[in-house]
Amino acid sequence: MKNVLLLKAGDAAPSVKLSVGDYEHWFVESLGPDGCRFDILHVHRGAQLPANAAGYDAVMMTGSPASVTQWEPWMEHAADFMLGAAAQGVPVLGVCFGHQLLAHAHGARVVRNTQGREIGTVQVSLSEAGREDPLFHGLPERFTVQATHEDSVLEPPPHATVLAGNAHSSVQALAFGPHIRGVQFHPEVHPAAMRALILARAEKLEDEAIHRGHAPGERVPRLLAGIAPSPAGQRILRNFVERFT
Repeated sequence: MKNVLLLKAGDAAPSVKLSVGDYEHWFVESLGPDGCRFDILHVHRGAQLPANAAGYDAVMMTGSPASVTQWEPWMEHAADFMLGAAAQGVPVLGVCFGHQLLAHAHGARVVRNTQGREIGTVQVSLSEAGREDPLFHGLPERFTVQATHEDSVLEPPPHATVLAGNAHSSVQALAFGPHIRGVQFHPEVHPAAMRALILARAEKLEDEAIHRGHAPGERVPRLLAGIAPSPAGQRILRNFVERFT
């Protein structure tokens, strides 16, 4: 049984929680049946972090509606904790916001993506380093995942390695040394959760599309029609637990 500390960095919209649960549930659903025990800390609400990560096999951080570009004290505390855990040899995985926070902590710039929001089922491609990284063991060079984010890591920080990218975000996955990984996409999100996320943001998505000159009423149906299974996501989470701990 692997003991995982999950740092919850935000809350899903009420309609999403009602239909498919909150962020932490998706991690538990993906990894719980395979022998992971989770402790969940709501760090965005000021939950006290332990003195160190002793007793945990891994630390993970969820996505968040919050933005690294709008800095809050809890973000610094969480980043320091994750860096400290890695220094102890405890593997750390940051997802979406967690990925951006780790990049920021390593000196990268996190910015609002000029291409707008990436949301829905997308494809990412592994770099040469990504093809050799244990996080992506058993996956093809190009695979399908779920994504939703407005911010992106502009460039990789010094001494970090880009493992994956796509046309929207060139930094879709990073290796920060041997113990820390970050992924911009959401390996924990399943198709039903992605549908709920799109529907919860339908009005905003429509406004964004119109602002960018697209025809009204097209974006949300297109996104919903494009949702596809993404088994690579669960494989990535399992790889992290099995190959890094």
